[in-house]
Amino acid sequence: QVQLVESGGGLVQAGGSLRLSCAASGRTSSSYGMGWFRQAPRNKRELVAAISSGITYYADSVKGRFTISRDNVENTVYLQMNSLKPEDTAVYYCAARGRIGLGYIESQYDYWGQGTQVTVSS
Repeated sequence: QVQLVESGGGLVQAGGSLRLSCAASGRTSSSYGMGWFRQAPRNKRELVAAISSGITYYADSVKGRFTISRDNVENTVYLQMNSLKPEDTAVYYCAARGRIGLGYIESQYDYWGQGTQVTVSS
């Protein structure tokens, strides 16, 4: 089993920045895929960014503004969010795979955090 604990959400003005953290514990590996998803009200959960073995993926809507990174010593994945927009408002979820490789859809992830709210005011 893997436990994921997110932190770092909050309220920020448009154009501001936030950094989300996801601390992983349990049976995990620094090579396994990790991802950040988000879900806004009335919307489906969508992949924002993913990382595995140094390879990253970003949704077009966040490319150039968000950066996913990983601290293998601390077993923590980060999502640095800059130039935030009101449409980035959502609950952000950290997710982990039980294998190496990027995951692009929810079903490719085995473990999920509880979610953290990000609200961007205009």
